[in-house]
Amino acid sequence: MFVSTPPDSIRTLPKGRSRGPFSFCETPVRRPPRVTRARLRELLHYDPDTGEFRWLARVTKWIKPGDMAGTVDQGYRRITIAGRHYRAHHLAWFYMKGKWCPQVIDHRDGDPSNNRWANLRPATRWQNSANKRLYRNNACGLKGVCRERSGWRATIYKDGQRHHLGNFPTPQEAHAAYVKAARELFGEFARTE
Repeated sequence: MFVSTPPDSIRTLPKGRSRGPFSFCETPVRRPPRVTRARLRELLHYDPDTGEFRWLARVTKWIKPGDMAGTVDQGYRRITIAGRHYRAHHLAWFYMKGKWCPQVIDHRDGDPSNNRWANLRPATRWQNSANKRLYRNNACGLKGVCRERSGWRATIYKDGQRHHLGNFPTPQEAHAAYVKAARELFGEFARTE
C-alpha cells in the first residue's frame, strides 16, 4: 500500500509578492487608505464657484485654517491628506457627489488648475484625450493635420486606433475634415482648435 507524505515546507513556494528569484529585495508598499467624505469635510472647504479648497483645520505647523490647500504640480493642484496625494478635481468630485468618480474627470475648458464644479465632468480616457489642446510643437498650427509630400494629411485617434481621413491640397481642407470627424466621434468633448 502506498502512503503519501505531506509536502515539504521548504520546497513549497510562498504565495504573493515574495515569490520569485528577487523576492528578498521586494518590499510591499502600503498606501494609506482613502480619505472618507466626513474627514474630508472636517479638513477642507470646497467652493464650487471658485474651485478652491481651503483648510478648515491645522494639519501641520505650516498650514493654518483658511490657507489655500495644495500645490500645483504639472498644471494640476495636488493636495496631501494623511500621507496620500490627491488631485484637487478628484477631491472636488468626492466632496460634491459623496463617491469617487469611476471614470476620468475632464476639465471642460482644458485648464487643469480650474476646478470649478461647472468645469468638471466625467469622461472616458478617449473623451478626455479628445479635449486636449493643440500641441506646442505642431508645425502647421491646426489640430489633426500634418504635412505630407503630396499635400496635407488629416488623422484622428479613437480608442487607440489611428483613422486616416485623407490627403488634401491645403491645410484648411484637412483641418475641416478633422473637425467634422471629431464632432461625430467625440460630440461635446471635441476640441478642434
